Amino acid sequence: MSRKRKALSSISPSPHSRKNDHKRASYKSAFPSQVVQPHKVSSKLTTLVNDAKRRHRTDISFDAWDREGFAEKDVCEHAVDESANAIQREHCRDLSVSRFITEYEKRYIPVVIDGVPEEQWWKAVTEWSLKCLRRKYKSAMLKCGEDDKGRTIRMKLKYFLRYLKVQTDDSPLYIFDSSFDERSDTKPLLDEYSVPKYFPEDLFEFVGERRRPPYRWFLIGPKRSGTCVHVDPLGTSAWNTLISGRKRWILFPYQVGKKIVQGKEFIRAGEDDEAINYFSTILPRIKKAYGFDVLQCIEFMQYPGQTVFVPGGWWHAVLNVEDTVAVTQNYCSSQNFERVWRKTRSGRKRMAVKWLQKLQQHRPDLARLAIKCNEQDRFQMYSKHKRQ
Repeated sequence: MSRKRKALSSISPSPHSRKNDHKRASYKSAFPSQVVQPHKVSSKLTTLVNDAKRRHRTDISFDAWDREGFAEKDVCEHAVDESANAIQREHCRDLSVSRFITEYEKRYIPVVIDGVPEEQWWKAVTEWSLKCLRRKYKSAMLKCGEDDKGRTIRMKLKYFLRYLKVQTDDSPLYIFDSSFDERSDTKPLLDEYSVPKYFPEDLFEFVGERRRPPYRWFLIGPKRSGTCVHVDPLGTSAWNTLISGRKRWILFPYQVGKKIVQGKEFIRAGEDDEAINYFSTILPRIKKAYGFDVLQCIEFMQYPGQTVFVPGGWWHAVLNVEDTVAVTQNYCSSQNFERVWRKTRSGRKRMAVKWLQKLQQHRPDLARLAIKCNEQDRFQMYSKHKRQ
């Protein structure tokens, strides 16, 4: 079916070429919702992108991917007011592991830590430029979405990076891959970063890689992509380290209700609810309706080289305001174990049984704590001999 090709008045160059930030140009589009820079877009790329879009969002047509025209607006450049409730910021040279645990992890307080990739000599600092990633991993099939049945949608990195350069979608496809460590062609990414020193424990490791839930992701986020407001699974905490670009964050304390932070009552007929919509239209309505005293939210910008610590239970949403490359992991430690255990024993019943067995072998102190929690809550562990 033929579709009318669109031309937009301006495009935003990649943030990785900042010397060209002042330049603007107009080009015709080879996608229904794309702007083409001065190089040819192949029919194969068009087909691959449109197929991924069709499978990822069956609720909208191709033309609707840019119906809000966010690429032509300045929504990603809106100032972030950090004055009301500023995020705590530290540099890794001044923040010891023990002080991090005492002041932030134990108290469930978010913090931004600067300088981790440089201090720990991450190869990713230089090796994760878009140019280097394309050279080394161009044929790697990475996850860029899911269909309505939760099945993974993949695209070769070389095609996704071409899409990233020309797209003007309101909410673009987003590489958010949790299985890169399982495939031979992308497993070398593991050697190009290391877990920040503040997060040495990984208690789910005792159940084994095959049984444990997904916990680490490699991310390439085109401008205007992001994640809608959510709480990380099973009570886990998370860290997110940004290599390039900028991310806008908002966090809400765990005591703020789901209905309030999601703001579904403020989504009007015909409006979308992607991350770009949340930050540009839904969030301002939530703030107006409830005010800071109720929300107690923390807004901030994350810059390259910074690691965000998100305590378990905190609601958060993220918007890529530039093209970004990042890595993130969810984890369970001694500090958040009690919360994670209570979520896991009911959310992953069979895995919890195995986990408790392993903890009794490797961390008997935490096994005793788990049993104590069960006794306090009168919780019965899963058993295949019981009728469920």
